[in-house]
Amino acid sequence: MHAVRLHAFGPAENLEYEVVPDPEPGPGQVRIVVAASGVHFIDATIRSGRVMGPIPLPELPTIPGREIAGVIDRVGEGVDESWLGKKVVAHIGQVPGGYAELVVTEAERLQRIPETLDPAQAVAMIGTGRTALGILRFADISTDTVAIVLAAAGGIGTLLVQYLKNAGAAVIGLAGGPEKVDLVARNGADLAVDYRLPDWADRIRAVYGDRPATLLFDGVGGEITPAAVDLLAAGAQHLTYGFAAGPARINEADLAERKITSESVLGPRMFALPGGMRALEDSALAQAATGHLRPDLHRFPLAQAAAAHRALENRATTGKVVLIP
Repeated sequence: MHAVRLHAFGPAENLEYEVVPDPEPGPGQVRIVVAASGVHFIDATIRSGRVMGPIPLPELPTIPGREIAGVIDRVGEGVDESWLGKKVVAHIGQVPGGYAELVVTEAERLQRIPETLDPAQAVAMIGTGRTALGILRFADISTDTVAIVLAAAGGIGTLLVQYLKNAGAAVIGLAGGPEKVDLVARNGADLAVDYRLPDWADRIRAVYGDRPATLLFDGVGGEITPAAVDLLAAGAQHLTYGFAAGPARINEADLAERKITSESVLGPRMFALPGGMRALEDSALAQAATGHLRPDLHRFPLAQAAAAHRALENRATTGKVVLIP
């Protein structure tokens, strides 16, 4: 089979498209003929040689990727043969291997792909979708909510905007560049703003007032976060789930004075939610199947995984990045 392998940590160019032996399923496992593989920012971080949270650096060479969808062509000992030929999607956990034409994983990780979704859409929901819904579990949302979504044209941001609008909230979406801003507006945001413009915060104040927001979704960090926090009303929520632009410096004393809560919602807190990650996967796939949530997709051929990583790191993608064998 063909797969993308990493032989040395470093730049995207270190990802090599190669021929490798076909994997075989062991007891309790299945083999999937892959139709779509998800690309995550964590993949690029690990590829560069940096540890990302609880995920350790893999032994090299390695095949990156943890989200896959396709058709089962072989089952291992102890697995019901009725799985053969079924269209499935799976998050394969901390053991990578998804950037490949064939992937082996445990049968207990499988989810059926709803008839209304294609494999790329299912891949977007099994990882990014479940994370978005997990983040939303920590948010207080009502028809009085005014929410700011940073990176609103990204995989998670796209789904947050849609969910918030479905819940009746007012949504301010930030993105970098005119094309991304247009996407955020088409996605339903009440106000879409280009954070690359020096007066972006003033543009929000011109429409909504001085400190209008009750909720801030932040997967960006860096210099954007303090300016966005300054737009929060007293008693607002600041939910963080990443630092794509680096750590953010926040005035903790100011937050306390304004009774603003700031909390990170990834990691153990999300895993401890009722039903765990499986319940979030179920909900994400179901909401996409009914059209309640609609993942935006940025597709690359599997052989161009390096280009996909470069584009993701350079913020040249929108929605969920997916590799197609």
